[in-house]
Amino acid sequence: MTKLVGIVGTNSKESTNRKLLEYIQAAFFYKSDLDLIEIKDVPLIDYREGNDVPEVVQKIADQIEEADGVIIATPEYDHSPTASLINLLAWFSYRIHPLSHKPVMIVGASHGSLGSSRAQQVLRQMLKAPEVNAQVLGSEFLLGNSKNAFDDMGDLKNRDKIREMENIFDEFLIFTKMINEMNKDNLISIHEFDNFRWDEINWEEK
Repeated sequence: MTKLVGIVGTNSKESTNRKLLEYIQAAFFYKSDLDLIEIKDVPLIDYREGNDVPEVVQKIADQIEEADGVIIATPEYDHSPTASLINLLAWFSYRIHPLSHKPVMIVGASHGSLGSSRAQQVLRQMLKAPEVNAQVLGSEFLLGNSKNAFDDMGDLKNRDKIREMENIFDEFLIFTKMINEMNKDNLISIHEFDNFRWDEINWEEK
């Protein structure tokens, strides 16, 4: 069974993005093992030399590395992902690179009608940055008017959205298998990238 992790891209206690991941977790339990990751305790990144990666950040990184793929659920604030999610990606581009070559699917829910579409585009660009280097699924899932999108059992109400989620989830499972098979053939180069650190470059020699 495919092992996935889902990142709740907010530190809010009440979030429809958490509900969306919980729905995916329950709806596709027979297809994948999905564990949810909270980021509310991740400290603000500190680039000063000598600072170690915090234990909470390393734990999340370890969960990601052990998983076959990652689902990130992002809300939208000021046309962007949350500061807490951006901060997590900053950690993952500094000394550790758990998302490098990792299959990632982006989903998002918003109280408005656009379903975090602009935040998803920003997040997609961040995930493709050389220091993050994730393999991002081209398709995306947008859930607008999310305050009224779930019933009392936590299930999506709209049948079209249910079918859309079923299709994109199956697509992601295929994408995950394909990327991981390709990664097996490029294991040496992947490890070389994962050990790369900007702060170890001697710029005076360049």
